[in-house]
Amino acid sequence: MKASELRAKSVAEMKQELVDLLRAQFGLRMQIATQQTNKTSELGKLRKNIARVRTVLRENELKAGAK
Repeated sequence: MKASELRAKSVAEMKQELVDLLRAQFGLRMQIATQQTNKTSELGKLRKNIARVRTVLRENELKAGAK
């Protein structure tokens, strides 16, 4: 997911995307802890996507506050 794709979404859609990513991260962490998967690289990708969504949400907050 690219930041430009996120900027095209509404705030509600981005918040829902964040919730989905956080749930996926939790599920993957549990799978890794119980040794049900060995896709540990997916965890880093999820963390970067979560950070990307939060960054774009913060940009929108700052933009709205400057007006």
